[in-house]
Amino acid sequence: MILDIARLLLFPALMAFAAASDLFTMTISNRVSLALLGGFLGLAILSGMGMHDILSHIGAGAVVLAVAFACFAFGWIGGGDAKIAAAAALWLGFAHLLDYLVYASLFGGALTLALLQFRQWPLPYSLGGQAWLLKLHAKDTGIPYGIALAVGALMIYPETDWIRAVDLTRFAAP
Repeated sequence: MILDIARLLLFPALMAFAAASDLFTMTISNRVSLALLGGFLGLAILSGMGMHDILSHIGAGAVVLAVAFACFAFGWIGGGDAKIAAAAALWLGFAHLLDYLVYASLFGGALTLALLQFRQWPLPYSLGGQAWLLKLHAKDTGIPYGIALAVGALMIYPETDWIRAVDLTRFAAP
């Protein structure tokens, strides 16, 4: 039952935290990516995932990390975004990687367009005291892409073996 709760909550909670952190501070702590890495390894071992599958998931994370850090080097994305994308790829593996990247790209594009539009209008006076909102509204501020990465991952997560392994009958009322 504890493994089922971990499968249901750990990844979604950490991804939601990463999205909220990026929204409010425009940063994603390394601790979130490390927690996702440790959570994956712990849950994979406790769930009985085979070594081949673990290495395959690590490979998916490594590929995304390499590509994302190239994007970071060009200044296209932030370092936290690169790490959280790789951590999500680690959890999702190659089986869901393409779907994840498509969803994250689509949500990222929509988020970018929405923020560009939002930044064209003045903030209402009543919202001017919110430091995070002022920073988000500033035209020279980047896009908190961690939101799109998290939403993309959370769209795919229900289709993964992590959720398929959950015995939902344990949670049913008697």
